[in-house]
Amino acid sequence: MYHLLFPLADQFPVLNVFRYLTFRTGGAVMTALVISFFIGPTMIRLLHMRQKGGQPIRVDGPEGHLLTKQGTPTMGGLMILIALVISTILWADLSNGFVWVALGVTVSYGIIGFLDDYLKVSRRNHKGLPGKVKLVLQVAFALAAAFWTMRLMPADLATTLAVPFFKGTLVHLAWFFPVFATFVMVGSSNSVNLTDGLDGLAIVPVMIASGVFMLIAYLVGNTVFAGYLQLHYVPGTGELATFLGALIGGGLGFLWFNAPPARVFMGDTGSLSLGGALGSVSVITKHELVLAIVGGLFVLETVSVIVQVISFKLTGKRVFAMAPLHHHFEKKGWAESTIVIRFWIIATILALVGLSTLKLR
Repeated sequence: MYHLLFPLADQFPVLNVFRYLTFRTGGAVMTALVISFFIGPTMIRLLHMRQKGGQPIRVDGPEGHLLTKQGTPTMGGLMILIALVISTILWADLSNGFVWVALGVTVSYGIIGFLDDYLKVSRRNHKGLPGKVKLVLQVAFALAAAFWTMRLMPADLATTLAVPFFKGTLVHLAWFFPVFATFVMVGSSNSVNLTDGLDGLAIVPVMIASGVFMLIAYLVGNTVFAGYLQLHYVPGTGELATFLGALIGGGLGFLWFNAPPARVFMGDTGSLSLGGALGSVSVITKHELVLAIVGGLFVLETVSVIVQVISFKLTGKRVFAMAPLHHHFEKKGWAESTIVIRFWIIATILALVGLSTLKLR
């Protein structure tokens, strides 16, 4: 749509709005939302037909899951991916390399997640793709994206790390930058994956983080705003706002069907791809450390798993009743809706803290 109508703006002034990034971002949100609403019921019906018994439920998980979640289909992340990709292609400037980097990471991680989900439902077992295979594939795609990003970056920013709260600080990572960028993308992807365990728990914090980075991408890609806020200007990153707008729109449409009681789960198809999307955008906008703040809920869930594993291996005792952290509170008797809403509140607070880094001077 952008490439069809943008050239006509000189002849038809009414089409001049397609030159505005804010208009196209809003268009991306609404287009993805409509697409996900439209394909949602059909996709859920097809997933029900293809998946006998829905997503396999862990027998060692919270007892209530066997009663309330048994039979619910997975792979609902396909709904988000389809809406995201179509909407981005329609509204984004496809000559912008950063858009293709973000799409590449998102789709490739979505394929990894799809393979994982497919093996789970076909084998009727919660163990899907072997962990080492999954990790190797994630690292390979992330490394490729890191080197691609370095080629698109201005030379003085290609291998640097910006530090929040210290506006003029750039840490030169040199050859270590691709390793660090890969860690961010893989870590973000798996953190969202660990958080995705209750109805609506992961998708709302993902949309909150996407909203923050939509603003960051717009500001960092605008020389005036970047200069005023003392951010490191990265030409071309503003176009990622349309990509993130499409992600938010697709996420909202998915949430309509994922709201308790969920009619579909996003599965690894959704969680791995959405986490990868956030990680790739943070690397491109030079705000990797801000992602650790904005996505602090995902970090907290991941840390709870790491602490649980280390504690059990070293002492034979568990710190939490169950990990990730949301399952700990389920074991403690908290209602699922209470956990989800309180975690949303935490995600919102952390997003506001992350936003504060943009104006502190």
